[in-house]
Amino acid sequence: MSAALPAGILLPETVLASGWFGVLGVFVAINTVMYLALAVAKVLPKVYPQDWLPRSYARSQTRSIHPDSTR
Repeated sequence: MSAALPAGILLPETVLASGWFGVLGVFVAINTVMYLALAVAKVLPKVYPQDWLPRSYARSQTRSIHPDSTR
């Protein structure tokens, strides 16, 4: 049965060179990259941009009963 098909050829060259097969290949490539990006984003810890920005509600002076202590 292996003599009927050459090893490794599943589709004829005309199908592989057609336009719709190229479009399908691009779709699969973009889908793979998006899936990879979502998987990596899910593994990484969450990033909160508020942690990098200065707080507008921070007091300029401490109002603690222990003024020498730092937070």
